[in-house]
Amino acid sequence: IALAMAAMPVSSARPSGARVGVCRVGGGARAGVRTSAAASSAASSSLDLAGVSGGRVYNFSAGPACIYEDVLTTASSEMMNWENSGTSVMEMSHRGKEFMGIHAKAIADLRELLSIPDNYQVLFLQGGASLQFASIPLNLASAEDTADYVTTGSWGAKAIGEGKKFLKNANEAASTKSSGFTSIPATSEWSLSDDAKYVHICANETIQGVEFKTDVVPANGAPLIADMSSNFVSKPIDVSKYGIIYAGAQKNVGPAGLTVVIVRDDLIGNARADCPTMQNYAIMAENDSMYNTPPCYSIYMAGLVFDKLNKMGGLEAVEKVNIEKCAHIYDAIAGSDGFFNCPVDMTCRSAMNIPITIVNEDADKRAELEKAFIAEAGDLGMVALKGHRSVGGMRASIYNAMPIEGAEALAAFMKEFKAKHA
Repeated sequence: IALAMAAMPVSSARPSGARVGVCRVGGGARAGVRTSAAASSAASSSLDLAGVSGGRVYNFSAGPACIYEDVLTTASSEMMNWENSGTSVMEMSHRGKEFMGIHAKAIADLRELLSIPDNYQVLFLQGGASLQFASIPLNLASAEDTADYVTTGSWGAKAIGEGKKFLKNANEAASTKSSGFTSIPATSEWSLSDDAKYVHICANETIQGVEFKTDVVPANGAPLIADMSSNFVSKPIDVSKYGIIYAGAQKNVGPAGLTVVIVRDDLIGNARADCPTMQNYAIMAENDSMYNTPPCYSIYMAGLVFDKLNKMGGLEAVEKVNIEKCAHIYDAIAGSDGFFNCPVDMTCRSAMNIPITIVNEDADKRAELEKAFIAEAGDLGMVALKGHRSVGGMRASIYNAMPIEGAEALAAFMKEFKAKHA
């Protein structure tokens, strides 16, 4: 198999014959760095994965994850002196006019990107999406109240686990645990509570690779709360269908440290008396997310990403690229004659996180092959493909910033690995 890694200039327009959203910096093709181990592996591989200036790799990490190269270049060029201010964004006062402008633009660009209605607040918080597992019941319900949770993977399970600490009844309305979290139950199968203060879902399970493909509407009329950490700004959504959307930034938006919370106005101002100040949506909204020092640099980086996505043509264009990327890998699985497998139901396979296993009845042989797959891919500059420790196997996380060539390279490697080991 021969795979040419052609460079593409950075542009917000779509050149003739080019793929939407694939960015390139400089004139070289992108692939992994060559180590002595890689040289040996490459010698036995026909994949053309020549090194690139700067030694960049295809990073399939589930998060923190790869960031658009032109965004990194912009950040690098502005590191010492942001727009002739004489200072780095890292050094700015969060209440100075320079950073206040950065903050305001990031929010405005996100509002444009998601078409966020005026009756929603955008909060830039800290603590990761996991802190929201507690913040949500503390803001939306009393200790005697009920909330519904739909559990479709590890993060949904963590959410309800935290909810049980703060609610009299954290009702598990549906769960696919018994089938290994490989599907999403139909909304008609959800056992919702008439008095639920909200219904919580995880829109994309990073570990299991299960994704809600449409915006759902709870039959009980309760506000829908969605953890979108691993598919945030990867496709268009109807924000008005949700009460709260929250997401950690470190997958599709930028570096770790920022948590984006989009909350409808009527759900603000109902926090419990004992809700910690830093988790109180009303206080954070009243202070423009600056009750204390916010994660300034993470906000700056997120703003660069939001601006880029808008210039790419918005989330319709982004989704088109993401569908094409994941198709390369899913097609490689389907075309492997049963050598590779993705355990997730076809109707809800994630466009962001793809679990991959090798089919072999001999558990030791399977483990040996999966270990070899990860090592050989790494030698060729495709890194962070090891599956989560709780499920094993491999996992390819192909967030927005993963170029199509990365997905193509992995798919080609899968075909060659199968040919060598089947």
